[in-house]
Amino acid sequence: LSGAALGGPVACVSKVELRVACKALLDRDTLNKSDPCVILMVQNQGQWTELDRTEVIKSNLHPVFAKVFTLDYYFEEVQKLRFEVYDIHGTHSIGTRDDDFLGGVECTLGQIVAQKKMVKPLFLKYAKYAGKSTITVHAEEISGNNGYVELFFCAKKLDDKDLFSKSDPFLEIYRINDDGTEQLVHRTEVIKNNLNPVWEPFKVSLISLCSCDEDRKLKCLVWDSDSRGKHDFIGEFYATFREMQKIGGGSKVTWDCMNPKYKLKKKNYKNSGVVILSDLKLHRVYSFLDYIMGGCQIHFTVAIDFTASNGDPRNSCSLHYINPYQPNEYLKALIAVGEICQDYDSDKRFSALGFGARIPPNYEVSHDFAINFNPEDDECEEIQGVVEAYQNCLPKIQLYGPTNVSPIISRIAKLSAGEETIKDASRYHILLILTDGVVTDMADTREAIVRASYQPLSIIIVGVGNADFTDMQILDGDDGVLRSPKGEPVLRDIVQFVPFRDFKTVSIAFLPFLILYLHPSLPPSTMLCAQPGGGVLQSQGHLPHAAHPIM
Repeated sequence: LSGAALGGPVACVSKVELRVACKALLDRDTLNKSDPCVILMVQNQGQWTELDRTEVIKSNLHPVFAKVFTLDYYFEEVQKLRFEVYDIHGTHSIGTRDDDFLGGVECTLGQIVAQKKMVKPLFLKYAKYAGKSTITVHAEEISGNNGYVELFFCAKKLDDKDLFSKSDPFLEIYRINDDGTEQLVHRTEVIKNNLNPVWEPFKVSLISLCSCDEDRKLKCLVWDSDSRGKHDFIGEFYATFREMQKIGGGSKVTWDCMNPKYKLKKKNYKNSGVVILSDLKLHRVYSFLDYIMGGCQIHFTVAIDFTASNGDPRNSCSLHYINPYQPNEYLKALIAVGEICQDYDSDKRFSALGFGARIPPNYEVSHDFAINFNPEDDECEEIQGVVEAYQNCLPKIQLYGPTNVSPIISRIAKLSAGEETIKDASRYHILLILTDGVVTDMADTREAIVRASYQPLSIIIVGVGNADFTDMQILDGDDGVLRSPKGEPVLRDIVQFVPFRDFKTVSIAFLPFLILYLHPSLPPSTMLCAQPGGGVLQSQGHLPHAAHPIM
């Protein structure tokens, strides 16, 4: 959260999905064709850094990549992008030799969004054309009310296309657009040597799958993979999202996988196998704004870092020092943020948790304990109740470590998930984590945040003290999409990290905007603002606004 953002104009942001394809790439390989991969670079403060990359497509000079790039689009900013295409040898690492580089192009995200489909030539070094190579980038803006679907596909008795082994099948799904063009939605992994493959389930937004039109045709193709890129066609079928939703009650949805040539030539031809949708999970993605507009209840949880790095509370240098004359750094941060957040919590009762301390009676380390020592009811009355519980707790515990925050994130996410059955989006959770340093369980924390991004939950992490919090920016999506250790991206950006020292001297009037979602369908000069207490929304003009709302 930059100081400039606090007093500047409203940052108008929406999510954009980019899909990439190339044509007529240079052939750098002597035996096979190039194995291309596209690297997406973004420019920050004059420096180019890698944001994400596509999969590698073997032996193909006209690749259509399945990878979807998801970016925050700021209407009033120039966001410079660079697409670089490389021929990958063996591993997924990028070679340093010039002949690995197949071409690149620079543009702005605004240009892509304005054109919706941008086609540009690729250039080598010194502005030299990369032959007739082109790159095509499709852009789709994702609605704030967008849902996503998780699909589970398998197949039975597919045609065997190999002489000495069985087919290596993979499935492609294309959306047929209004103009008749086809847009690749997803390409599954290859299942080796198997005529009855079970593909990994995958998640896709409804706008990506069918433009939120349940009757839009989807063209589905099954191929036998070939390492040289010459895949054998097994069969095809057409589906709609409406058909897919007929699944339920133990029943599955099946389609005949048809090869049109075989159908014409063979009298008794029935199919080339069947493709089965064995399960479908449909999720509605609620934004913070949806919950506020629905008159929902906001539940506020505070999590406080009690690790030894904070210093002995009996020492005046400690961040946990109880000074009878003025609040310590933790209390300042708690009061500054908590008093604002409590306006959105109707019952004014807050869960107050601690982590990183040895606690009574056995003095074992806990990374998830109630600071009032009542695990059956960890809530406190208003912020003042949290302050009192904190002050009473300190003399009874031993500050220890390490700084593990994933247990608390997972706990609140599980609590939120248990309320997913509430159909009217009537409850939303805000977790405020106060910590003095970089978390120890960073991998587990990233995984927990990715899982939590599917729940009605937002996380504010406030760095207390003067430590170097550079690594904590990883958890905030500002420098790129946060991913789990396995590479799965968050569904939505739910984390806002800010060092308390950066805003403790500034008017706290901007703090509510840490938890507001800027609705992407509004014009740039307008935002929706929640009114404390009543949950009533009204249109506002240019207000102080966090550069990156946690939604």
